[in-house]
Amino acid sequence: MTNLDLGTSGPPETVLPQVISEVTDRLDAALAIDDVDARREAVSSIVADHPRYLDGWARLGELGRHPIERYAAFRVGYHRGLDTLRQNGWRGSGYVRWQHPTNQGFLRALHGLHSAATEIGEDDEAERTAVFLRQLDPAWPPSELA
Repeated sequence: MTNLDLGTSGPPETVLPQVISEVTDRLDAALAIDDVDARREAVSSIVADHPRYLDGWARLGELGRHPIERYAAFRVGYHRGLDTLRQNGWRGSGYVRWQHPTNQGFLRALHGLHSAATEIGEDDEAERTAVFLRQLDPAWPPSELA
């Protein structure tokens, strides 16, 4: 169920819907694999089975072997996330806060895109994503990513 707060106290806030627990449990198990190649393969398999799973794309980006591989996975997660946000009532502005666990996959992908863009010298995209993160969640970055 989507939660779009249209209260008068500020911009609307979008909270993405829950992902089925079987998928999140599968990602947790994949991320616990010690061997990085096996971990990457397990996460890739989850993304192949659930290509709209935003945290899967974000985690795949984190496991990328090369800057462009990371950039590509984060970019897919970011664009899939924009689609998901729009499908759930977001109209291009308003908060998408980290404090809501269901938003974390999208924000992790956007943060990863920022980091990867910085790494490959895409300075305009790095700046745009940094600003966007702060617009979506003024408390950015969360302590887990700072």
